[in-house]
Amino acid sequence: MIERTLLDPDHEAFAESFRRFIEKEIAPHHADWEERGYVDRAIWNKAGANGFLCLSMPEEYGGAGADRLYSVAQMEEIARAGCTGIGFGLHSEIVAPYILHYGTKEQKQRYLPKLASGEMVGAIAMTEPGAGSDLQGVKTSATLSQDGSHYVVNGSKTFITNGWHADLVIVVAKTDPAAGAKGTSLLLIERGMPGFEKGQRLKKAGMKAQDTSELFFNDVKVPAENLLGGAAMQGKGFICLMEQLPWERLQIAITAVAAAQAAIDWTLAYVKERKVFGTNVASFQNTRYELAEMQTEVQVARVFVDKCCELVVHNQLDTATASMAKYWTSDLQFKVMDRCVQLFGGYGYMWEYPIARAWADARVQRIYGGTNEIMKELISRNMGLPAR
Repeated sequence: MIERTLLDPDHEAFAESFRRFIEKEIAPHHADWEERGYVDRAIWNKAGANGFLCLSMPEEYGGAGADRLYSVAQMEEIARAGCTGIGFGLHSEIVAPYILHYGTKEQKQRYLPKLASGEMVGAIAMTEPGAGSDLQGVKTSATLSQDGSHYVVNGSKTFITNGWHADLVIVVAKTDPAAGAKGTSLLLIERGMPGFEKGQRLKKAGMKAQDTSELFFNDVKVPAENLLGGAAMQGKGFICLMEQLPWERLQIAITAVAAAQAAIDWTLAYVKERKVFGTNVASFQNTRYELAEMQTEVQVARVFVDKCCELVVHNQLDTATASMAKYWTSDLQFKVMDRCVQLFGGYGYMWEYPIARAWADARVQRIYGGTNEIMKELISRNMGLPAR
């Protein structure tokens, strides 16, 4: 197979260090966390204390000041271990970058060190009961008070990753509903603000250890200084979202490829040991060909995703390319998981086997971050094809 050149020895050493952290602090507890629907809050503090949060954030704000390939290595290790309850990626590489790139000096100083240490857990609230991939359709409103001192936020969000643990939520809201996308803003809402309530932890078909919840905003008074970026950024939230979504979608692709490779590795080990009709399952031609096909497709996907990661490092990843990566790899991930379950036979459907959990976990990858149908729409538009 093609030798991978994306990660250098320093990245690999970091990956090994984080792998040991997973083996000690996460993997032994993950099954219990799946049963109850959320991880221990303490894991965030342990990760922060070990320098595993906000890796690409500048050191002046408590981060490691590392390039994003360290975060890529971290995401891959989590995916390989099947520890999908860990929301470090969203916290460190989605929430924190919004504040770093668009926040005021005061907002950066107030929130970023706490995100890096694990004192605060971050979430971003885009999806609503009536607005998923269509971010222009959000109904949550943020009305500026007459004296300009605060916004009054009303609405609800759903399917929010890290939502139940979240101490800080970036909320997508309409500050000028009549202006459409140009009336969208981002507000920083903290746990404990009166009127901000968290609903039930949602019970999902997969990713059971990842806390996912509903959020409700009932006349929440949010100080005007909590508008992300300050007054100058009012109405510019949609632009921020569009700028950051390519990296968010690539993160889905990174985990998809790593998880698919892990599934192949588990299956390869299983079929070598499992006997049917007196012979190892691995000796059957169908098994060998299935695994050969899957490994080829995952290898092709890895080369493409690695190229996208190189583009990210140089701030050159565009929306269409990220959409291609997200749609193609998440489709491939689920296909690989399904074929591996088949090779496991009845045991592949048993929750105690990692392949069963990975199969269930994989399905949502084609939905969140923008459905794969939306990805195809974005790609087609980039090709110059007319929209309906």
